Amino acid sequence: QVQLVESGGGLVQAGGSLRLSCVVSGRTFSGYVMGWFRQTPGKEREFVAAITWTGASTYYADSVKGRFAISRDNAKNTMYLQMNSLKSEDTAVYYCAADLTYVGRSWYGSGSWGQGTQVTVSS
Repeated sequence: QVQLVESGGGLVQAGGSLRLSCVVSGRTFSGYVMGWFRQTPGKEREFVAAITWTGASTYYADSVKGRFAISRDNAKNTMYLQMNSLKSEDTAVYYCAADLTYVGRSWYGSGSWGQGTQVTVSS
């Protein structure tokens, strides 16, 4: 069973940057499509970004394209989300997910989630 631990969240002013990290343990990191989702109170969890095993392909929600960058270091079993030009609407709990699937033009987690890290952007 895979364990995921996020870190790097915090409070930042609009226009600022944060980098989230997700460390994977418990199972091999290899082969998984990894990704980030986020959730605000009263709303469904939404897709943010995904990255293939080799890192050759990345995918982003339209709302974060050009501002966020996903990456991974397989040697360290770690995935990152660099968030730049943050907006108040980026405020959410961010979750790391393993083994994503793409169905019907949407990304889904497989059930392996981290505990989440809070990102708060003040305007």
